Amino acid sequence: MTVHSFRAEGISAALDLSVGHIAEFVIESGGRLLQPLHRAPWIERDDLPEGLPEGVVRLSGDFLCAPFSRSDVEAAPLHGWPANSAWDLIADEAISGGRRVSFRLQHKVMGATVEKTLILRDGHPFLYQEHTFTGGSGAISVAQHPMTEMAEGGRLAFSPKRLAATPPDVTEPDPARGAHLLAYPARSSDLTRFPAADGGQTDLTDYDAARRHEDFVTLVEAKHGGMGWTAVARKAEADVVLVLKNPAELPVTMLWISNGGRFYAPWNGRHGVLGIEDGRSAIGHAASLGDNWLKQEGVETAFTLGGSIAFRQIVGAMQLEGGDPPSQVETLPGRLRLIFTDGSQREVPFDETFLRIGEPDLK
Repeated sequence: MTVHSFRAEGISAALDLSVGHIAEFVIESGGRLLQPLHRAPWIERDDLPEGLPEGVVRLSGDFLCAPFSRSDVEAAPLHGWPANSAWDLIADEAISGGRRVSFRLQHKVMGATVEKTLILRDGHPFLYQEHTFTGGSGAISVAQHPMTEMAEGGRLAFSPKRLAATPPDVTEPDPARGAHLLAYPARSSDLTRFPAADGGQTDLTDYDAARRHEDFVTLVEAKHGGMGWTAVARKAEADVVLVLKNPAELPVTMLWISNGGRFYAPWNGRHGVLGIEDGRSAIGHAASLGDNWLKQEGVETAFTLGGSIAFRQIVGAMQLEGGDPPSQVETLPGRLRLIFTDGSQREVPFDETFLRIGEPDLK
């Protein structure tokens, strides 16, 4: 494995160049080392089932999906070449108050050149990410794929969402191979009362480590005009993981709940992970280009290629006393503020200009 590591004051990261996954992300916080991103326990093992995509073999941290899910327009592995093949380092440079590193995918995607830029800033508990596509033809669905470990579960909170929906196909339909908690297909405008497989309801904001299930649900951003955010208060880790986006670029947040609900290798019933996948996508490349249910809801599910497109996401974490996530996340000049239901607040250094909220000419 070839890894490129880089750091700024109080924060470090590394990219696995063989597949473009973030192999390491560490934040120094009050004498602790916070590690918000998950790394699969089977990496470096030589007894994996044959035929797994490289992106599963080396499953780590966060990565770019292009397309998201099935590559059924241009031949590629699950989640596309950006998640399964080599990237080249093209720049590693000091910037004012931090470090910027850029990479280029060796494969082209629908004829487009794909580049990844990762930025760490001194004293900021965040990894700032941008992906760009230059040239190409047709259209591409995309998603970021950050994953956080949920050893003892936790609680979730979100920027306003107008609905949540599961796809038609059950994640694990064979009870000998896995288990699912949610109903398929189903939808709800109340995330705390989502239809369950047993006919009841379940709370999507509660990640209960005791329940073994494999599920996938898409959250559609409401039109609130602000930053999109997901906050995950992790119980065992005593922290809050934050995933931030511009909804104009990435209008959906797809939750991959892999809580020991796959009984076969390499999962073996042990995963305990939450994927927070902000994207512009339906499930599969062809579906994203077609007349899918999200388009019927007025949601874009692909970028048109040919010129230059770019989208950004931010991932970070901070220590958290108590088990509840913030009820509000808001930006201030140079700061990010978390507001909790008890009235308490936390602020940390933050580049509030990075996500380009409200800019009229988004690429």
